[in-house]
Amino acid sequence: MQTDIKPVKILRSPFFIAMWLTLFLVEVIKGALLVAVLPVYMDNILGLSAGVIGVAFALQYLGDNLFRAPSGWAAERIGFRATMVTALICTLIAVIMIIFFKSAFGLALACLILGVGTSPLWPCAMTGVTALSGPQNKNGTAMGALEMAALGGTGLGPIGMNWLLERTNHDYRTVFLVLLGCAVLVILVAMILPGRVVLEEQQHTAAETTGKAVEYPPKPHLLTPLIRLKNSVQGTLQRVRSTLNVNPLVYPALFMQSFVIGLLSPVITLYTRTDLHISPNLYSLLLIAGGGITVIALLPVGKMVDRFGTSIFLHMGFLLASASLFAFASITSIPVVFVIVMMVGVSYAMILPAWNTFVATLIPKGERGAIWGFFLTLQGSGMVVGPIVSGLLWDHISHPAPFIGSAVVMAGLAVVHFVLSRRPYRTAPAK
Repeated sequence: MQTDIKPVKILRSPFFIAMWLTLFLVEVIKGALLVAVLPVYMDNILGLSAGVIGVAFALQYLGDNLFRAPSGWAAERIGFRATMVTALICTLIAVIMIIFFKSAFGLALACLILGVGTSPLWPCAMTGVTALSGPQNKNGTAMGALEMAALGGTGLGPIGMNWLLERTNHDYRTVFLVLLGCAVLVILVAMILPGRVVLEEQQHTAAETTGKAVEYPPKPHLLTPLIRLKNSVQGTLQRVRSTLNVNPLVYPALFMQSFVIGLLSPVITLYTRTDLHISPNLYSLLLIAGGGITVIALLPVGKMVDRFGTSIFLHMGFLLASASLFAFASITSIPVVFVIVMMVGVSYAMILPAWNTFVATLIPKGERGAIWGFFLTLQGSGMVVGPIVSGLLWDHISHPAPFIGSAVVMAGLAVVHFVLSRRPYRTAPAK
């Protein structure tokens, strides 16, 4: 039988350390490009329209989401190291394309390749941590640490690149060379990742069950790889259908998770400047207040999730986020706004590690990579739909409407999770 690994030991494992560093560095690159560099570079330097920039960014999200499930499946077949290194080479190619390509088509293609290159990141991280956590799924601490890496990289990337742009008098070539170096470094870090954590675990279990050494299959003939790939994919889909026995409410809950962020991301800056009249410097302090408290609280909350379970943190987190977002849409006092933003940060610190840990308990052992990829693809699709809905609410209803909408969605998530916590699986096995 598989033995549990204590949460602290998971954080010290070579796989987790390499995965944490990989996640951090990739989010530094993505955060720098998507938040600080590309919008200004494509608009001010290349003179491209906002529509072109929007399409390029949409292609990045599209590439990331479309390839999450296939990359999760590939991670269990060819290993974490091979999957991540291959994908991160795509990220390196994307940065090189951004340096040399000046056309709208070239940059849009580069963003698509960037999305493909980052797509295996979360499926590999979630699959590996779930495999290491054992049958008790005590991985809240690890999930919190992963979210710290992601949020830290997403914040450090834009801050660092803005600082570098100021120091170099907006020399974008220097910025791109730094990001190129980060892309090379993250490939080297990914080479430290183990080959097949999940498959080795399965082989160990099989050996204990049969009492015999597991025989490795012979290498495929050069003429049959496509046939073997087709059979493997068909077998995977069949096993997923037969083993994935979750309550159907899981699927809209996954979508709603990122849909809230999609509603907020396009309008949060506009709202603070046009409606709250907050200066850019004060807005930076606002982001630090909300994001900083989230990052600081993630690890201790993750440890408490391992000790007390996920339900209490998700119930409190969803309700606190709903109340905070509704208040944000109706209050204009700047000191109170700071308090509200910090409350939102606390709510997300409770939600992120607890939600990932809860979802991990629903993943069947046999096809972790493929199912994590499918779940993360569904969850990421909310980031594609959310901004579109947000723009419609902003233009046709009112400026506070996206925030009220996000508060309603969070309240809906609280209700959905209350049902899921009582009945996470189907009443009858899936067929």
